[in-house]
Amino acid sequence: MIEIKTKDITLPRLNNLTPTLESTALKLMEEAGELAQAIGKFRGLSGEQMVLNEQQVVDCILRELLDVAQTAVSLMFVLEEEYGADVGAALERHIKKLIKKGYLRVE
Repeated sequence: MIEIKTKDITLPRLNNLTPTLESTALKLMEEAGELAQAIGKFRGLSGEQMVLNEQQVVDCILRELLDVAQTAVSLMFVLEEEYGADVGAALERHIKKLIKKGYLRVE
């Protein structure tokens, strides 16, 4: 059996929204932009003087990263429920692609 270090998170299907493929894809881009903005501020790329300490910035980055992850999971639910996508099979193909490209080494 292949042992791969993973980071498992479980995020809920949001039940107070009616997401569509388009609305969720746009939300994903918005959240990714907010993540980039948080990282840019951390690295001083925004031209602003950083007024937060490192832990506060890391917390901000984690909040934005989880927003990205939640939105990506929401898009997976849309693809499963509206288009019959098999996320499990797609994940297996994704892992094989990572191995083939050399991003993931298995022994």
